[in-house]
Amino acid sequence: MIQQVMVTSEAPVSIKPLLQAAIQNELYVLEHGIARTRERIAAFEKQYGMSTDTFARRFNGQDLKETLDFIDWSGEIKTLRLLEDKHRALAGARVN
Repeated sequence: MIQQVMVTSEAPVSIKPLLQAAIQNELYVLEHGIARTRERIAAFEKQYGMSTDTFARRFNGQDLKETLDFIDWSGEIKTLRLLEDKHRALAGARVN
């Protein structure tokens, strides 16, 4: 899906470089968040001796008891997906 956004400004300077820099900065923040979230997920995998895919299947299928760790792990999975979706959206953005 192609989306187009028009930005107007009465500023005497070009906002194009500012928008490009803002997008690059947000990409950096998202990449940092993705890396930290992956580290937390890896710690859960190591602690419980199962992959995240296995955990998600078992947790969503209610094969695992709801514990604080498992709720946190599930939340980290959702957070990772959200961060990756945002990163993909911005990584493909072009300021014309």
